Amino acid sequence: MTTRRYYISLPAFLLLAALLLPVATLAQSVGLAPALIRKQFKPGVPFELELATVNNGQTPVEMSVQITDLWYDQKNEKVFSEPGSSPRSAANWIQFVPEHFQVAVNGTQKMKAIVTPPADAKGGYYATLFVISTPQLAFDRDKTPDKRQVYTNMRLGCLILLSAEKTEEYKIELSNIKVSPPGANQGLDVSFTLENMSNTHVLPRARVAVMDSQRKLVAKAETEQKRFLPGQKDSMHVDWTGTLPAGNYTAILTVAYAEDRIETHQVPFSVAQP
Repeated sequence: MTTRRYYISLPAFLLLAALLLPVATLAQSVGLAPALIRKQFKPGVPFELELATVNNGQTPVEMSVQITDLWYDQKNEKVFSEPGSSPRSAANWIQFVPEHFQVAVNGTQKMKAIVTPPADAKGGYYATLFVISTPQLAFDRDKTPDKRQVYTNMRLGCLILLSAEKTEEYKIELSNIKVSPPGANQGLDVSFTLENMSNTHVLPRARVAVMDSQRKLVAKAETEQKRFLPGQKDSMHVDWTGTLPAGNYTAILTVAYAEDRIETHQVPFSVAQP
């Protein structure tokens, strides 16, 4: 097999770094908070969400607002599409105030998102609120190889997860539960597929307790929470990095996914002699 190596000249590398520097500098100096909002609401009753854009840079920044849907694709990657184009869209319910603004040097611009949900809303609804900086000229024609002007800007987002109170219907399904015993070069791994069959989002956290043949607890581990929108299906893993002597064991998998709801499965496994 032939290995090809590609080289970039030092002047070209320095030019590329210079082109990217304004974007990186702007991204480091401007922030949006919070990055995630989870809120229950009463159907038919308007409410407000508060956000703030902070500018720690050396120049004022002109910003505008964009509202999109929030959903997922077949690879479980987030999709930000046009308002109303995705299932369970909340984007058309939301109005930003103000829609255009300037953030002063070392200043903070507070914003309100006014949400007007319909009276027949049930379950979860989703949107993303973006603030976008006005494109700024970073390099004029005489500074670029192709003699074109280069503009830079940035986009910061806040994910909005809403649920209509007292209308949530929770259900998850676990499948493909597998236990990989610890060995010489690997720890214990418990993997499974979770499908969210609820009408709202869930944030499951998985825990594993390992019992020996005498029902004595010998290991435990847990995951961070993972977000699943309605209908979403994805894998989860629980890892434990310790070792176990040869013998028979039982892995007790517990998945907590709502205030008082859990799913539990027991999977026997064995650890062989090294």
